[in-house]
Amino acid sequence: MNQRALVLPAVSVALVAGLLGVQTANGGGDFVPARAADPCVPRVVTAASTTSIEALGEVLVLYGIDGAACRIGVSREQLVLTLGVGTDHTEALYAELRAGLLDAVERMKRENLLPPASALADEALADADLNRFLKAAIRALPDRVVDAALKTDDVLRRAITDLDLRRLLDDLDQPNRLQQQISAAVTQAVKDSLTDRLRSIVPDLPGL
Repeated sequence: MNQRALVLPAVSVALVAGLLGVQTANGGGDFVPARAADPCVPRVVTAASTTSIEALGEVLVLYGIDGAACRIGVSREQLVLTLGVGTDHTEALYAELRAGLLDAVERMKRENLLPPASALADEALADADLNRFLKAAIRALPDRVVDAALKTDDVLRRAITDLDLRRLLDDLDQPNRLQQQISAAVTQAVKDSLTDRLRSIVPDLPGL
């Protein structure tokens, strides 16, 4: 065996030993993996905006997954993994996820995170498939009229109740995007729900 064949393994062993020494000197020997956070302990979520349907959807989903995980008795990470990877979910699991989202609405209401419905109206109408005259009529309504007729928490509850969670999760193509896809679906459901209710408070206009 030539010298090079002996030197290379020796250098490798020395480098590994050196690395272990540095890690140990910096506390590596006492390393303990962090425990998953308790989903029953409310976490602080800072929304980018309080008057955006998309931001509301993000906070709603984060709170909702925490609530569902707390109800089931698992970590939020374990629940996300189960929902994202699994394909044969039980009705009980869907029910707990929906209940968690509805719990999130109550929490957001307590924490004053829900803007008045009038603050969301323009965003909801922007993508709505409505006659332009009807859109103009809705936009002409005073905010107090919209807010008296629509409550944001009611709109969110309706959107969550109508959300097809089974179809959403069955169509999930990338498990690591679970939260984003649920958030997008909730956001669209809120827009649809808000638009339907806005339309309902405007009497039929001639010629529509």
